[in-house]
Order: sequence, then C-alpha cells, then structure tokens
Amino acid sequence: MQNIADILDKKDIEGDSRNKYEFQAYGNRLAEEFGDPQHRSLYIKLAKEEDRSLVERAREFVLRSENATTKGRLFMWKLSELKKERKQKKKRKTSDENETD
Repeated sequence: MQNIADILDKKDIEGDSRNKYEFQAYGNRLAEEFGDPQHRSLYIKLAKEEDRSLVERAREFVLRSENATTKGRLFMWKLSELKKERKQKKKRKTSDENETD
C-alpha cells in the first residue's frame, strides 16, 4: 500500500497558500467559478457563516443558468430568495404547531 504523501507527489497537487481552512477553499472556488475575484472575501464569509446547503443550492442554480452575465449578483439574489423561503417555512410550521395546541 502506498503512502498518501507518495500519491499526492505523483499527482502534482499543489496546495493553495490562501486556504488554511475548508471554508476558505470553498469561498475561493465560488469566486473563481463566478469570475468574481474582487468579492473573494464575501464568498469566504458566506461559506463560513451561511448554511452550506443553501449556498450550494444557490451555486448550482447559477452554474445551470446559461444567460447569467453577472453570476455573483445572481448568486446573491438566489441565496436571499432561499433564505426567505426557509424563513417562511419555519414561520408556517410554527403557526401550524400553535394552531394544533
């Protein structure tokens, strides 16, 4: 069995000096995918603080969109829509539970 270091050496995988944590790598990848390097810190913050499932759903929406000219803007819009939707679902769930009591 090979050592993991040997496998990585054969693959020539280079680490990114900007990434110490996983959320930083994810935020940097978002910035690269959207062609929006000037807002790199925003994407890193979102990757750290927001629910990853919402961020990932918004990312997939943007990548599937063929006519998006400003992918960063579309991403932020979709993320806010998903957050509103989740908030409304929680509100409805809470009101339904209160009605049954």
